[in-house]
Amino acid sequence: MLGAEGRSAQNFTSQVIEPGASPPKLPGINQTGALMTQRTHKLWLKVAAIVVGSFAPVFFLGTMPGTAEPARFSMDLLSWPVDGATTWTSPDTRFLSALTGGFLLGWGVTIWMLSERLYDLAPESVRKIVVSGLVCWFCLDSSGSIASGNASNALFNVLVLLLAVGPLWFPARPQATDGSHEPAR
Repeated sequence: MLGAEGRSAQNFTSQVIEPGASPPKLPGINQTGALMTQRTHKLWLKVAAIVVGSFAPVFFLGTMPGTAEPARFSMDLLSWPVDGATTWTSPDTRFLSALTGGFLLGWGVTIWMLSERLYDLAPESVRKIVVSGLVCWFCLDSSGSIASGNASNALFNVLVLLLAVGPLWFPARPQATDGSHEPAR
């Protein structure tokens, strides 16, 4: 079978696998394989902080009977189908809602502050810290959701994980020291 440039698929594969061979040039990807700049990563850390922290007010409001509906509806939605069976009447549920809101706000603020105060000093470390935390959240939250009979939440978690991590999955291209977008050589 011939590829776009007239090479057979087997030759293309062996060229990529061969030690010392140059990787194929792919649109949008520089030759080191990096997809994003540090500037993009720093911005996306703020997106991740907002994604994580945005759930905090919903769960804080769930601590009081008069404002618990957004939290109750969120849980009803995440335990699909939306059927009204989820209640928010137990004091234990409201207490757990307070804890959840606090943890989410703290985690969101931590990600934001890593972006603001530490990223410029250790960009790759910050990226790995945030991605590791998000992946750990995903694994434990999804496992617990499945174990508790709410597997639909694991599907919602996939969307939240992809949105929160975004381009952080990949290391950033080194930043130039002269203000340009090309790495210093």
